[in-house]
Formats: sequence, structure tokens, C-alpha cells
Amino acid sequence: MSKLVEANKKIEKTVVNGYQKIEDTVVGGYKKVEDTVVGGYEKIENKFVDTFLRKEDETIEEAKERLKKEQEERK
Repeated sequence: MSKLVEANKKIEKTVVNGYQKIEDTVVGGYKKVEDTVVGGYEKIENKFVDTFLRKEDETIEEAKERLKKEQEERK
């Protein structure tokens, strides 16, 4: 009976390791896609703010803060 238990443990370990590898690959791929999309959005957002909304004497970050405050005041 101990051979059966050992075989089951070996199968269990193989299945768990296989599942873990698949999970790591899927999650890693998703994170890469997410980072790429978010990074692309931030670049576009910064360019838009810089081109159309930023005042001459402020940075992009300052313009975003100003816009955020203006938006909150409107609520």
C-alpha cells in the first residue's frame, strides 16, 4: 500500500507543479500586457495634458493636480 501512496504523492506533486507553471505564465503574461497598456495610456495622457491643458509656468504633474482640483470643485 505504501507504493500506492508514494505513487499518488508523486502524481500530486507533478500536477501541482504543472498547474503552478501554467498559472505563473498566465499571470506573468497578463501583467506584461497590463503594464504595457497602462504605460501607453499614461504617455498619451501626459502628451495631451502637455499639449492642450498645461499652462506655461507649470509642469505636467502640476497641471494634472490643478485639473483634479478644478474637477472636485465642480462636484
